[in-house]
Amino acid sequence: MICSMTAYAREEIKGDWGTAVWELRSVNQRFLEPYFRLPEQFRALEIPLRDRLRKQLQRGKVECNLRFTPGAGKDTALKVNEDMALAVLRSAEWIQSKGATASVDPLDVLRWPGVLSGEETDMDSVQAELLQGFEKTLRSFIEHRAREGASMRSLIEERLHDIRNNVAKVREHMPTILQWQRERIQNRFEEAKVELDAERVEQEMVLLAQKVDVAEELDRLDSHIKETLSTLNKGGACGRRLDFMMQEFNREANTLGSKSIHTDITAAAVEMKVLIEQMREQIQNIE
Repeated sequence: MICSMTAYAREEIKGDWGTAVWELRSVNQRFLEPYFRLPEQFRALEIPLRDRLRKQLQRGKVECNLRFTPGAGKDTALKVNEDMALAVLRSAEWIQSKGATASVDPLDVLRWPGVLSGEETDMDSVQAELLQGFEKTLRSFIEHRAREGASMRSLIEERLHDIRNNVAKVREHMPTILQWQRERIQNRFEEAKVELDAERVEQEMVLLAQKVDVAEELDRLDSHIKETLSTLNKGGACGRRLDFMMQEFNREANTLGSKSIHTDITAAAVEMKVLIEQMREQIQNIE
């Protein structure tokens, strides 16, 4: 499976504790670079989140956002321990009976440990639910990357097919082009009324044929097409390998253009370079 490095996913989670929204987005990057934006009370989640991303992804700049809204009522409900409050007041009255003149402030009584308590949320269970939500978001995120990757693969295969057609066209026309070049040179000699030894002319034509021979470049292009298709079929994190193959494609297309002696070969070389550049732009986003 070929995966794109560009993707987006969003999941909303609701519970008694409130509402949370996970967002994952990524763009192309040479290595895996995760960034996290988490509420302060969930900073401890960053390590397990980072581990999960590293197990599933190989490359890309990934931004992970969590927005958390606590549920209304639970965090604000307060409970007074009446027995504890009365015990504090009796102790304060006893101290006053011993000569203390300061009055008892009710707020001081409420601040006494154990007198006032709030209904606390079980943060462990909340974090567990948030991690489950993240797993769901990550699955959706990977599916998006896979869909984008499948689309890129289709575009690359189409362009490989076009390059193969150009290679076949050049190979088919080469004998005709060489014969055209031979007749062209002979006609120039005849026009200049220059008499040359037939054996010498044949030697020069052989040397010219060697200089403009593009069979090796065509064979290499065919080999690169097979290797690129094999890499696509193998799948996985193959972006770097495919990028290297584009460099090899470009090298052979440039050599083919430099050896051109006919407009048909020049046109084929230019078209190949356009196709290679189109593939390279797609491959920049492949994991």
